[in-house]
Amino acid sequence: MAALRCERGVHSLRVKLTLANVALLAIGIVAATAVSLMGMRHYLLDQVDTDLSKTRDSLVSSQLTLRKIDSLSVLGFVRDRLVPERTAEQPTPDSVFAAVDDRGVALTVFGVKPTEAQLGLADAVDDPGVFARDPGPHDLTVHGSAYRATATRLADGTYILLATSTEALHQGIAKALRLDLAVGTLLLALLACLTLFSVRRRMRPLEDMVETSSAIAEGDLTRRVPSSHHPTQEVEQLRLALNSMLHQVETAYRTRERSAGQLRRFVADASHELRTPLSAIRGYLQLYDQGMLREPEERVRAWERMNGEVDRMGRLVDELLTLARIDQRPELRLRGVDVSRLVRDAAQDLRAQQPGRPVTVEADGAVLVQADESGLRQVLGNLLANVRTHTPADVPVRLGVERVDGVVRLSVEDKGPGLEPEDAARVFDRFFRAGGGAGSGLGLAIVQGVVRAHGGEVSVRTAPGEGLGVTVLLPTRPVSCG
Repeated sequence: MAALRCERGVHSLRVKLTLANVALLAIGIVAATAVSLMGMRHYLLDQVDTDLSKTRDSLVSSQLTLRKIDSLSVLGFVRDRLVPERTAEQPTPDSVFAAVDDRGVALTVFGVKPTEAQLGLADAVDDPGVFARDPGPHDLTVHGSAYRATATRLADGTYILLATSTEALHQGIAKALRLDLAVGTLLLALLACLTLFSVRRRMRPLEDMVETSSAIAEGDLTRRVPSSHHPTQEVEQLRLALNSMLHQVETAYRTRERSAGQLRRFVADASHELRTPLSAIRGYLQLYDQGMLREPEERVRAWERMNGEVDRMGRLVDELLTLARIDQRPELRLRGVDVSRLVRDAAQDLRAQQPGRPVTVEADGAVLVQADESGLRQVLGNLLANVRTHTPADVPVRLGVERVDGVVRLSVEDKGPGLEPEDAARVFDRFFRAGGGAGSGLGLAIVQGVVRAHGGEVSVRTAPGEGLGVTVLLPTRPVSCG
């Protein structure tokens, strides 16, 4: 576990961002230090070269000879003698002045031998003529010390070598480099700490997302990513999108669980409903096979019962197929349908089936909707079949259709016994039969499915002893419900 955490830490985004920031700052510090030190070195060397060039130009313009410049040599000798050549405080002289011949050998002037620094300068210059012809100073090493040197040729052919030490310059640059490295290292450490702290605070919403995702993976579908105190725009957009996705996932999961439960109940109810007619038919066939139906009247009664059960099973299968097609959301064959005409046709059918039932129709004028005509006829047929099945044949029925607020309201009301509140709440459930009455219990479920397929709604109004009223609301132009 510790190794896994270590590996996660090394490969975490927080560490990668910190390393990237530190690397970028390190490159910037190195580049800035290099540019500044190079500029400082160029500036200081340019000052040294300027002084050397001025001295050389002065000697050239004065047209001096070695004899005239002997006094200068003696002064240089005296200065070199008075200042110790190599001490801990000053290991090399700041400047060296030497007279050499055309072969580069240091000359003795007035019997005064050249100093060690002058001899070293003469030895370091291979060809003084090259130095004299070159307008710019050169880098030399005299007794292990760095110098900038130039030369000029006197009128008598003697060469004068001029050199200035750059040891102090290089030491200053080295000190500046060490200071820059120390300050840069301190800045890098400070940046690393600040980056770790800032990235940790900024990435807290991402850690919340990880925790939320883990909780959801463990089964807690209600978890959501909380909002941070100082959110960034991109992280807040990601949080909102993730919460929206989680809400959709939870809704889809709940819908699937509910659909699966409904499917299990539907299969169980369908199996139960189909088992009853099959058991009756099997029973009569067994009686016939065993020769227990001897009388013609018994055989006729058994035959009629089996035909009745077959018809019942056929109607049940047809209704199940209808519900299955509705669940698959088939494409409706929409066209202009006059609902008033359908209501009047349904009323005529009911009068033909039950001549003694009072039927009232309130459908004046044409009421057009864009709908599937066969579906609306099935809705009216199922509603009136429900009236025929559950109410006495002399109970009045009223059918009405009207246009209200851009929708078509279709109503079927009877004056039958009505329903209890608990039965009314389940009236659209599949295979529900109030009080164990007749029928398959699928009629109103089919009505609700067809109406919702048209983008409408269906509701009931009932009470014990006050009859049952079913109201269907249909939009003039139905929208997709998928």
